[in-house]
Amino acid sequence: MNPRVITKAVIPAAGLGTRFLPATKAMPKEMLPVVDKPAIQYVVSEAVKAGFTDLLMVTGRSKRALEDHFDRVPSLEYSLEAKGDKKKLDAIHEATHLGDIHYVRQGDPKGLGHAVLCAKQHVGDEPFAVLLGDDLIDERDELLSVMAEVQQKTGGSVIALMEVEPEQISAYGCADVSVVEGEEFVKVNGLVEKPAADEAPSNLAIIGRYLLHPRVFEVLEHTAPGRGNEIQLTDALQVLAAAEGEGSGVHAVVFRGRRYDTGDKLSYLQANITLAVDHEDLGKGLKTWLKEFVAGLED
Repeated sequence: MNPRVITKAVIPAAGLGTRFLPATKAMPKEMLPVVDKPAIQYVVSEAVKAGFTDLLMVTGRSKRALEDHFDRVPSLEYSLEAKGDKKKLDAIHEATHLGDIHYVRQGDPKGLGHAVLCAKQHVGDEPFAVLLGDDLIDERDELLSVMAEVQQKTGGSVIALMEVEPEQISAYGCADVSVVEGEEFVKVNGLVEKPAADEAPSNLAIIGRYLLHPRVFEVLEHTAPGRGNEIQLTDALQVLAAAEGEGSGVHAVVFRGRRYDTGDKLSYLQANITLAVDHEDLGKGLKTWLKEFVAGLED
């Protein structure tokens, strides 16, 4: 039997965004703008570009703005059309025409594993992608399509890893991996959530892109709360990595492209500047200003 092509993607977006308070007191963190689009739109666009046509967003309380953003606003469209402002009209159409987006509420904030479990009924018995709304992958770099190829080849679950400085690994889930002969992807032997730097098995950090076999739901249903008293997806993947039979095994793609953590203030600012420099309207002026600004900084 041929492996099933992945068409469904789950985007957990129920976090409180406390690192950005007070900006996120009344606005979802996923709606914070990166240049001229909310961060979540970049994530949805990435999923659609990779061929995932059925999207499920897992939201929480006070996240209505997410649904509104991807919905039509006829009055605004009519106003822009009447003014002949085709550029702005095309920009808002981009968000509303991205794909088939569904929504489900995560009633209690019980962790990423629980958020993924909330997608069980929608996903059903087929492999699916998970894209975290905090992680922004530069559209010029391929990741999901590469991961999909690995999932088709291995049949299990696939995660994305990125090398970080050893002293930073305690902020991430960390992977113990081994080489797969003749392949560019690696086999995951074990996972540890936010280990101390001197106890980490590597400097390979888990970033927010996953392609999961539906067997993960069965494991999550029996996964006890772990670190932070939350149901950790990392713990479920650890079980699958050591399991046997259909849907077992976890492999990883080591990503060496451009990635921004829009849940972190410094990385969020870096994402804005990096993407604005290449923006057709802003780039030239921003580059000129940046050179003058940096030249004026004291060492």
